[in-house]
Amino acid sequence: MGTHHHAPDRAGARLHRTAALVVVAPLALLTVVALVWLWPSSGAIGDGSTAAPEIPGRVVAVEEETCPDGTPEDVERCGTVRVSVGTVDPVEVTAPLPGGLGEPDVEVGEDVVMIRNETPDGVSYAVVDHQRQTGLWFLGLAFVLALVAFGRWRGVASLAGLAATFAILAFFVVPAILDGSPPLLVAVVASSAIVLVVLYLTHGFGLTTTMAVLGTLAALALTGALGALSVTLLHLTGVTDDLSASVGASQGVDMRGLLLAGIVIGSLGVLDDVTVTQAATVEEIAHADPSAGFARLFRAGSRVGRAHVASVVNTIVLAYAGSSLPLLVLLVADNGSLTAVVPSQVVAQEIVRSVVATIGLIAAVPLTTALAAWAHRSRLVS
Repeated sequence: MGTHHHAPDRAGARLHRTAALVVVAPLALLTVVALVWLWPSSGAIGDGSTAAPEIPGRVVAVEEETCPDGTPEDVERCGTVRVSVGTVDPVEVTAPLPGGLGEPDVEVGEDVVMIRNETPDGVSYAVVDHQRQTGLWFLGLAFVLALVAFGRWRGVASLAGLAATFAILAFFVVPAILDGSPPLLVAVVASSAIVLVVLYLTHGFGLTTTMAVLGTLAALALTGALGALSVTLLHLTGVTDDLSASVGASQGVDMRGLLLAGIVIGSLGVLDDVTVTQAATVEEIAHADPSAGFARLFRAGSRVGRAHVASVVNTIVLAYAGSSLPLLVLLVADNGSLTAVVPSQVVAQEIVRSVVATIGLIAAVPLTTALAAWAHRSRLVS
């Protein structure tokens, strides 16, 4: 009677090489070709010469005055503010004291940002914001230290992946859209690049990561298709406020395509979390029970996936609701109830974002679990 032994490592290595060569390598090559084809020209982003120059300074005096008659109700403070600008040979300039709704509430000793305007009557200054560079650097440093302290080398790898994501968004996605490329196509190519670079960089080039990559890309394709179908059937234009209207009018961007691009890129952050978790879960179950076949691994992994999805779905809805909360408050105040504004385009657009992302997330669980269960199923040889 022949003896049986489990050979997952050798078989898994062969499967990984096959999947990498047959599926991942062509996808990576196609992504690189698309990146080169869609790469924006050097003049896609302006040099900022038309914008008023921003000048850092520090408030040295605040001189409040009684607001004159006829001042808008949202103006709480009137007067002037004196600001010291320059470091080598500082000079003091005077600007109106900001006091309207949403304007910076400045006090003596605070660092502010000013703009300089040249008019026929001379040069004028205005305080437009607080300086936040120092605070943001400290916050970023705290984030890095916490991540590295907990994740160690895996935390360092995740920081490298985060840097890669920001680089793709900053140097490819935004310039390519401004350069006139279709936003949805740009988002799909960028998402594919992010998945391939970030997942392998963060989790290593292994069988489990490859299954997570394939599950993410499959679910992302479904998300994009559902998003395009929903936007078309519901006649969404992507223009819901002054900001989106300004982007479409001044930059000539296809706002419907930009809406779809936002859905795809926004969904990616949740998808890769779920797919990596599912692939790693199935791998751990296979290690704990080397005799488990495809069905047992799939059922066990799916139970974990259902619990994960149940919590993440709520996260998606709350994230979109939180980002749109000021707009929802305004709409309900004007219309009397939330149900009255649900059919409006601005609310329907957020519903589409949430629903499409959720469906893609739900699909990612069985897709990735099945791929991982197939990859880690018991392989008994005589």
